Amino acid sequence: MVVMTAKLSKGKLITILLIVVVIVALLVALCSAAKKDSAESGVAVVQSNDDRVSYLQSLGWEVDPDPVETQEVRVPEVLPEVLARYNELQKSQGYDLCRYSGKTLKRYVYEVENYPDTTDSYFATLLVYQDQVVGGDVSSAAQGGLMQGLNYPKTT
Repeated sequence: MVVMTAKLSKGKLITILLIVVVIVALLVALCSAAKKDSAESGVAVVQSNDDRVSYLQSLGWEVDPDPVETQEVRVPEVLPEVLARYNELQKSQGYDLCRYSGKTLKRYVYEVENYPDTTDSYFATLLVYQDQVVGGDVSSAAQGGLMQGLNYPKTT
């Protein structure tokens, strides 16, 4: 068995402890600033199904709480034309799928129960990356049906 010892003076030990305390304080400050920035920028943090349903409700939607589909989708490095057009809808809502090129997102689809002035089936889709909503839409199940952003439509 090998035993190693080191001699530290009180001054060196206090200096090392102060450096460690400063580093920990900086890390805590940076983490809390990042959380504050995401909350202020309107980024929705959705860590659970209840969070996702609550987020949709905050936008005015009533949905069946059980998703009809959950899957992983990979955003291509270069968006094909159809995804580029879909991304225009996302940009109009403050999202941009180009930021997630090459990344895998979770896609959650919920049946909408309160789409105004229709009996057609509508579905709300949320795109989530690392527990944050990064895109989504509400669309009709009908062939050639409507697709819109996540905000509840204004009625006259």
